[in-house]
Amino acid sequence: MEQIHALGRRKAAVARVYLAAGTGEILINGRSLDSYFAEDSLRYIVNQPFSVTNTEGQFDLKVNVVGGGIKGQAEAIRLGIARALCEADKEAYRSALKAAGFLTRDAREVERKKPGQPGARRRFQFSKR
Repeated sequence: MEQIHALGRRKAAVARVYLAAGTGEILINGRSLDSYFAEDSLRYIVNQPFSVTNTEGQFDLKVNVVGGGIKGQAEAIRLGIARALCEADKEAYRSALKAAGFLTRDAREVERKKPGQPGARRRFQFSKR
């Protein structure tokens, strides 16, 4: 199996995922998964596509991720892994990944701040007098 490339996005984070057959090694920006994501919940998010498809330890990952915060980056990586697994073997993995909701791009973004008010929706306090 050759290397498969997929892209995952979430909020302001963009993850380029390179999937190849291997022993389950995950490198994110040149660092291991455990050193890049200190929290267990973020490591769990990254490994969800593998657990849903029962492919833990079968693929090596090389990920380049930029932008956003750590939660957005973890979810961008999850989408990229799911897309790469789907490309690797569509009939085997697509139905499980789609049922888990990992192939859907979460399009929610931060709304921009408007002029004349302190935030996107928040207004300055109104004073009648």
